[in-house]
Amino acid sequence: MSRGFVREDDQEEAPFIPPRAALPEGVPNHVTPRGLERLLAERSALETQRSTVQGSDDERRREQAVIDGRLDLLNERIVTARVVEKGKGVQEEVRFGSSVVFRYINGPQHGTERTFTLVGVDEASVAEQRIAFVAPVARALIGKRIGEVAQFRLGTLDIRLEVVHIA
Repeated sequence: MSRGFVREDDQEEAPFIPPRAALPEGVPNHVTPRGLERLLAERSALETQRSTVQGSDDERRREQAVIDGRLDLLNERIVTARVVEKGKGVQEEVRFGSSVVFRYINGPQHGTERTFTLVGVDEASVAEQRIAFVAPVARALIGKRIGEVAQFRLGTLDIRLEVVHIA
């Protein structure tokens, strides 16, 4: 149909779909088993939400479009997810799924110890002490052993961290 026969007020603006956490191009979508469970639970919740949308036809259509967009992004993450099982026993070096205790050797947090678990981008949460394996601090720590020093750039500072413990 020619655009000349469409009323301007019939044209809906495309809904804004918030992007998921960034995953650098070419980097595999590593997830922990917990991370995959959370992605699947999120999909189930969105599907339930989609089936229970209420309101006028326009309101339902808009809300369902947003949910469909979120489901598309989520399904892409689920399809590309590569589950990485945590190693059994003592870990010799920091790797995906490790919980690592490190101490700041320099910088504004000098002397402070932090504990983080290296996880997939969709399950990262500083409040839960989980950082994405693609974060600069995580990339610096991966492959390091207890007592070794990792270094990464934070703004204009070169931050150095000492690995204290790996679990």
